[in-house]
Amino acid sequence: MKIAQFENESNFQIFELINFQINYMNSKSSARQKIKFRIRKKISGVAAKPRLSVFRSNAEIYAQLIDDDNAVTIAAVSSKDKDILAQKVNKTEKSKLVGNAIARKATELGVTTVVFDRGGYIYHGRVKAVAEGAREGGLQF
Repeated sequence: MKIAQFENESNFQIFELINFQINYMNSKSSARQKIKFRIRKKISGVAAKPRLSVFRSNAEIYAQLIDDDNAVTIAAVSSKDKDILAQKVNKTEKSKLVGNAIARKATELGVTTVVFDRGGYIYHGRVKAVAEGAREGGLQF
């Protein structure tokens, strides 16, 4: 096996950068980013029919209504909100409460239909629970 010889420090830094980029492209988060961008090419929200975007972390879940034409967040809800945080239920049930809360805020703003953006996540578990909670709250996808 031949060990790479570098003439100066800058060549080594370029090699390290390329190596980092190759390793990053294979990671799980970059795969989700690719899926997310692929989805975002196909869907967008307008003021009359905003995009319901979901972000899921290990502990919390967030939902936003976004008007992509004006690049404005119309409403946002998370599992960190006081009324949701006060309830002692599992994460999937909290996700359903988040969906219900975003539907309540949307109907207060006069929005009845949305475009669902799963954010690169599989439509299963907590992401599905947000969608079901929003549907129960009166939103149409």
